[in-house]
Amino acid sequence: MTEETFRFDFKDLNIDASRIEHVLGDNEGAELDIVRNFIEDILKESQELSNIKAQYIIFNDIKFDDHNYSVEIGNISFNIGKIIFNQIKKSESIAVLLSTAGEEIATKSRSTIKEGDLLKGYIYDIFGSLIVEAAVELMTENFKKSSLSEGEKITAKYSPGYCGWDVAEQHKLFQLIPDNYCRVTLTQSALMKPVKSLSGIIGIGENVKMNPNTCKICGLKDCIYRS
Repeated sequence: MTEETFRFDFKDLNIDASRIEHVLGDNEGAELDIVRNFIEDILKESQELSNIKAQYIIFNDIKFDDHNYSVEIGNISFNIGKIIFNQIKKSESIAVLLSTAGEEIATKSRSTIKEGDLLKGYIYDIFGSLIVEAAVELMTENFKKSSLSEGEKITAKYSPGYCGWDVAEQHKLFQLIPDNYCRVTLTQSALMKPVKSLSGIIGIGENVKMNPNTCKICGLKDCIYRS
């Protein structure tokens, strides 16, 4: 079993205004100017963010059940559903990952909305999601360089709550990362705290494939990242 932990400063993540604008969608005229000013302010504020964490643990003891579309990781069975099962079933090992943007950005979003600035509060919220996604991307690049053997490849990342995988199984996933470095906890309803956190699995093996556009296989229609 291989485990690595990471702590990032915001500047490590290479998030720029264009990435935020892409997620926010089309804006025009005066509204576009307002949005861009908000984004510039948030980018400047975020230079001080340094509590961005990520980690992964690689499990080699995995078993697949073709009949139930489930996978056993570390003696815990996950009903991941047909969509994810078909993407990772050729894996020889699986990485369980966790990342968090920390509490600050979500707190800023809530307080800004409470003060009545709904648009800026919403941009903070989107920004928090982008931070945690960018942290996972950066961690994954390190993971590919340091933990993969010759000939091994990886799948895309799959998380509870997406592609038919019940979000309640988050509780089982967290059993594989007790006392996690990211200090993320779960509510009874499987909501992560800090809320701008992300968990999931990545398949590893010589015969797996990276699906470059998981949106095509996912049935979640209202995701902000859907392309």
